[in-house]
Amino acid sequence: MLTKQSVIELLHKMKDPFLHKTFEETEGIEEVLIKEEKNHVSVKLAIAKTNTAEQMQLQQELVGALKELGAATVGLRFSQLPEEVIAKFQPTKEEDPSLLSKDSNTNFLAIASGKGGVGKSTVTVNTAVALARLGKKVGVIDADIYGFSVPDMMGVEERPKLNGNKIIPVERFGVKIMSMGFFVEDNSPVIWRGPRLGKMLTSFFKEVEWGELDYLLLDLPPGTGDVALDVHNMIPSSKELIVTTPHPTAAFVAARAGQMAINTDHEILGVIENMSYFESKVTGEKEYVFGKGGGDKLAEVLDTTVIGRLSLQQPFEEDGVFAPSVYQEEHPNGQEYLAVAKQIIEQF
Repeated sequence: MLTKQSVIELLHKMKDPFLHKTFEETEGIEEVLIKEEKNHVSVKLAIAKTNTAEQMQLQQELVGALKELGAATVGLRFSQLPEEVIAKFQPTKEEDPSLLSKDSNTNFLAIASGKGGVGKSTVTVNTAVALARLGKKVGVIDADIYGFSVPDMMGVEERPKLNGNKIIPVERFGVKIMSMGFFVEDNSPVIWRGPRLGKMLTSFFKEVEWGELDYLLLDLPPGTGDVALDVHNMIPSSKELIVTTPHPTAAFVAARAGQMAINTDHEILGVIENMSYFESKVTGEKEYVFGKGGGDKLAEVLDTTVIGRLSLQQPFEEDGVFAPSVYQEEHPNGQEYLAVAKQIIEQF
């Protein structure tokens, strides 16, 4: 039977994700309420750091454990432990292995677009996979917090795990992946404002055990909003790919994203023109369904070059492989992405 005492006993055994001490030891259980008529449990916990990826992981574990205990619905709130409690249990500080540290040898590559729907995330995923196919150690941060899609595109069905106070990213096709999509349930919308989003992005850089990476790709939100600006300001140095379609309006809007990169001292590596054409399997002729010239015009405006033109095609179907947006190496677009990856390597 679900009782306040049974909930407290459960919470006593669970640990603060940063201090690695039980909530009984930290006295972090601030409130437990049960609405018996609805079988609803409401819990308030004090932890060492709030609004982090670790908090989201803890939240998932708590919801699962409380539902196993018999709760129909669960409400969770978090506050920060007093500084004296944190100091009492604070583990010895290790040397910072953060990707943002001055000793990091990782190359940053941001993928941006002026608007949604031009295939920016598809370009991110396939460029990362192509770099991995060329023997590089690659990671992807799905920084499109409101429109996360990388896990689904790559067919990822598992979630990150914790190793001490570090998050272990999920790996597929030789690429390590971190996304907000791992920390929400049932494709729920993310209703957060700027400060919380900034903290989550910082966690993706500093609190994930990436290991050694040659390249870290960032799938930026479309446009020039707060999240994109946070990422631009957070990364010490980065190069960028700007994604557009051949349509003149898409290229016009994408120029704003390119200008944002220039204004934040990020070098534009090149333009990717996605959905450049459709090649008929019947006639072999190319049909320019979105027009022509958008990529070239954008490259001219940004004083760069078009380094890839991708056709409008689906990946090949493979039995037993679910990855709806990853092109196989032998696929025409897979070959085009390999060519793009080679140019990226040459320019870093």
